[in-house]
Amino acid sequence: MFTYHPKRAKVPIKVWMGKEEYFQDSSLVEQVENAASLPFAFHHVALMPDGHVGFGAPIGGVLATQKVIVVNFVGVDIGCGMTACQTSLQEISRADLKKIITAIRKRIPAGFAHHRQKQPQDLMPPITKPSPVVEREFQKARKQLGTLGGGNHFIEIQKGDDGFVWFMIHSGSRNLGLQVANWYQRQASKWREKLFPEIPSQWQLDPLPWEEPIARQYWQEMDFCRQFAFRNRELMANWIKEIFQEVIPKVQFKKEVNIAHNYASWETHFGKRVIVHRKGATAAKKGQLGIIPGSQGTNSYIVEGKGNPQSFKSCSHGAGRRLSRNQARKQLNLQEEREKLDKQGIIHSLRSVHDLDEASSAYKDITQVMKNQKDLVKITTILRPLAVIKASS
Repeated sequence: MFTYHPKRAKVPIKVWMGKEEYFQDSSLVEQVENAASLPFAFHHVALMPDGHVGFGAPIGGVLATQKVIVVNFVGVDIGCGMTACQTSLQEISRADLKKIITAIRKRIPAGFAHHRQKQPQDLMPPITKPSPVVEREFQKARKQLGTLGGGNHFIEIQKGDDGFVWFMIHSGSRNLGLQVANWYQRQASKWREKLFPEIPSQWQLDPLPWEEPIARQYWQEMDFCRQFAFRNRELMANWIKEIFQEVIPKVQFKKEVNIAHNYASWETHFGKRVIVHRKGATAAKKGQLGIIPGSQGTNSYIVEGKGNPQSFKSCSHGAGRRLSRNQARKQLNLQEEREKLDKQGIIHSLRSVHDLDEASSAYKDITQVMKNQKDLVKITTILRPLAVIKASS
């Protein structure tokens, strides 16, 4: 980790990656320095080792603020996160693996696909306060509950160095979170013009002042989306357990972790009660279990937080992109990427050039990412991929 304080910034910046890697990406540096220049930024801005350019705010960024919430520093996939579950299996045959993967694909819609029928309403989080966007989207969201989504979302079956087979899910709040984020970003841009005209509009870091009802209304809808994303992963996990038991009746399920990495929360840091925004960052309080996934074809990790105050008790949420989606499709070779996975015996999702944006070579070296945050987390289990489902598969 290194610290620097740009002249234009209000607070210092702490970065958990090498200086050469960080400063060679001028767009990333600009986004991080914009965040550190916000008049309401508190203490410092932290960038996790998987950091890369996002929409307005950097992915892997952690921002603490006083009296405001920044909509784009939560992002559009509110509550997106990970679930990992350890099974009682110590071995799984390739034949059973294929049966399980086939059944999951049939049971869980991926990409833009939704369920044809609405899920039971009691599976949805309750609406406890007026929530205009959630109320508008509620019935549609019932068809999105229990769906994977596209992009970097995945379902993966893995073998742990603890000797057990695991499965892992990466998914979020689907279109519901997008609708909430977009609506409140429009409101936030109006408040920026009114209260913080010195913040350039092109930064896309518009705040909602906490003392205004609109901020607390956003908080209510953000929290609903976070709960929805949690239940979305939980429902898919329950279905995957059923599928495992249909194929291998003797299987049982042990420890399970379900965490988010796109959200804001009230926390106490450096003696102040502040709003901590984690956009593509995972909470890593002392003793807290977390999940840091690799990319298709690389290891994932179950970790235990060390509670490092310098990162606002946070860690990375994955490996982080090395290439943009367009760069990956143009620069990577489909045959070479497929051969990498085939040699490892992984049932994978690389079918066409379009899928190269999710090839492992499009991401940073997860081994180095983990080394860069050894002061943030302790690795408890290393998980090797056996089979991967993504939207294209």
